[in-house]
This record gives sequence, structure tokens and C-alpha cells, in this order.
Amino acid sequence: HQEMVPTPLLINIIAQHEGTPFPTTVEVLLMQAIFEILREGGIRTPRVVGSAIAIVGALVLGQAAVDAGIISDIIVIIVAITTISNFAIPNYAMGNAARLVRFTMIFIVSALGFMGLLMGAIALLVELCRLKSVGVPYMSPFAPKAKTALKDTFIRFPLWKNTTRPEGISADTSPRVGGEDIVTDTQKEQPEFR
Repeated sequence: HQEMVPTPLLINIIAQHEGTPFPTTVEVLLMQAIFEILREGGIRTPRVVGSAIAIVGALVLGQAAVDAGIISDIIVIIVAITTISNFAIPNYAMGNAARLVRFTMIFIVSALGFMGLLMGAIALLVELCRLKSVGVPYMSPFAPKAKTALKDTFIRFPLWKNTTRPEGISADTSPRVGGEDIVTDTQKEQPEFR
């Protein structure tokens, strides 16, 4: 959205985009397609070099496209950042889902602008809150909120504080295996300081 970008940066981006023949959406889709083709090719090469070939090859092709005046510099930077951050997803199936969401969001944002971005993000959040995996809510313990299960989210509490099982996962209310035992064993092994 134009009003969210600082004016000098916006002028710079518009100046870079001045000589390109395609609209921004076509540029993004073109670069995404190049990155996806090279990434799929990188998957079929030996593991050590595969991802490096995909990234370097796409950046070289992106630079060649910029030099040819087909796309602007900022598009190469944005698409490279999104593609490299996609490598942080460890599961291939989850990466495919992220890819599907990315292309869907590109189409929604190109049609509706910033409001499309907000609507797409809200729709994605609603869908994630609605999903269940093996009977457990996908966004658990955040939606529905389970206060006792929050001990195992971003920062894990010590084992001696995690004596009960998460609410949404199991109906079994018996203590976790080792909860109390770990405390006593650990305390026995530690020397006393006087």
C-alpha cells in the first residue's frame, strides 16, 4: 500500500519500475515461477548442492531479468526473501501448503490491494483455527485457549512444573510420566552450597 511506505523509498521503487513492461503482479508471478522451477530441479539433484543451485540459479536469472528490463530490482529482492524463508519449513507437504497460500494471497492482493491482504490473512487465520488434526485443534493451545497447555508453547517450562498433560490432547488426567520423579532425582544429584 502506497501510504505505508516512506516517500523516498516509494519514489525509488517507482523509478525502478518505470522501464518494465509488465504490471507488478505479472512480475511477481514470473519470478515465483522461475524460483519454483529451479527449486523443483534442485530437489532432484544431490542433497548438498540442490538448494544452493536453486537459490543461486534463481538469483542469477533474476539479475539477468533485471538487466534485460523485464522486472524491477525490488521484485527480485521480495521474491528471494519469500522463497528463502520458505526453506525454513521442514516438511515438504507443509511447504506445498505454504506455496498454495502464497499464490492465493498474490492473486487476492493483486485484485483487492491492502484490503485483500487483510481479508486473506483473516480468512487464513479463521481456517487455521477451524482445522483439527487427529481430533486436536490445529492452533491449540491458543484457539481454543488452554491456559495450562501454554507452558509447552514458545518457552518451555521446566519439567518439574509440567506435571499434568495438556487439556485438549488427552482425557487422561493422570500425571505425566516422570514429573515428580525428575524433581527428586535432580535434587538428590545436586550438591548443596553453603
